[in-house]
Amino acid sequence: MTGDAEFDSEGVRRATLALRTPDIDRWADRFELLSDVNRLRLLLCLHHAPGICVTDLAIALGMTGTAVSHALRLLRGRGWVTAEREGRMVRYRLADATVHELLHSIGATHEHAGHSHSQVKSPD
Repeated sequence: MTGDAEFDSEGVRRATLALRTPDIDRWADRFELLSDVNRLRLLLCLHHAPGICVTDLAIALGMTGTAVSHALRLLRGRGWVTAEREGRMVRYRLADATVHELLHSIGATHEHAGHSHSQVKSPD
């Protein structure tokens, strides 16, 4: 800022207060994960087909099983997705309520049968 520049002290004060938003780094991390189109597509698939396996996700997404598994591993590590083993099969579903809400905000709906919001938990 130059010495000659005028500024709105009230605007600066309000803007500075905005930077005190809780978990701003966590939100930036969330948006970074959502910025990858394949991860976003995968999350939308999990939203519409909770309990789906890697093979079925790979077919739906037109991706390799390895690529889907890698993305799922990343999302599981962040707590966005859970896995449940059924014999030899592992089924995946959304686990983070904030991500679930974000998907709704971009237009994802619950047109499929058997889905319950109780399956998705709020982040710790």
